[in-house]
Parts: sequence; structure tokens; C-alpha cells
Amino acid sequence: MSTELCPVYAPFFGAMGCTCAIVFTCLGASYGTAKSGVGIAAMGVLRPDLIVKNIVPVIMAGIIGIYGLVVSVLISDGLTQKLPLYTGFIQLGAGLSVGLAGLAAGFAIGIVGDAGVRVLGLYGLIVALLMNSKATTDVSC
Repeated sequence: MSTELCPVYAPFFGAMGCTCAIVFTCLGASYGTAKSGVGIAAMGVLRPDLIVKNIVPVIMAGIIGIYGLVVSVLISDGLTQKLPLYTGFIQLGAGLSVGLAGLAAGFAIGIVGDAGVRVLGLYGLIVALLMNSKATTDVSC
């Protein structure tokens, strides 16, 4: 039975947050990996002694995808059939925060090639974890 606080469409927002978390971070990670990989391939021809030094951005871009996976698993753990609308919106916001921050960090790693911009994705992860911890599921629907 649907109530004003727990409509039937509330879990959709949580599922979309879960989807946004993994999709956007993986898009950013794949872009960063692809652009950095092209640089490593070119570096392997010109300066083979610097390949190990230049592999760091590829590893850091992969870590951004793991941020999205962590938040996506945490959000999916909180999904139930009867979910408060507040919790669905919080889960959507958490997924969007880590997803869009990971997308931006992956683009920055791909363009700049510096692993220092990975902290942008870490900020999104922290915000998403804080938001997801505030999602309440103990509301009686």
C-alpha cells in the first residue's frame, strides 16, 4: 500500500542513484585510462625507460571506478521494496555526487595526465558516504 511518505516509485530513485554511481565513475575511469594509455604507448616508443613512471595515471583512473562500485554496493544494500521517498532521494544524490565527481576526475586524469586530480573523485566518495549514512530505512511504510 502506497502512502504519502512511501510511494511506490521511491525505490526507483535509489536504483537510479546506484546506476549513476557506477556508470558515471566507470565512464570517467575508462576515459582517463584510454587517454593515459595512449600516452604510455607513445612513451614506450620514444622513451622506454619512463614507462613505469607514466603508468601511475592509469592505476589512479582505475581507482575512480572502484569508488563508484563501493557507493553502488552500499546504495543497493539499502534498497527495499517499501522505501521512504526521503531515502530514495538521498540515495540518488549520493550516486550522483560520486558519479559526477568520478566523471570529472577521470576527464581530468585523461587530459592532464596527473594522478593528483584523483582527489576530486575522493571528495565525491566522501560526500556520497556521508549522504548514504543519513538515509533512514526505519520509517514504517
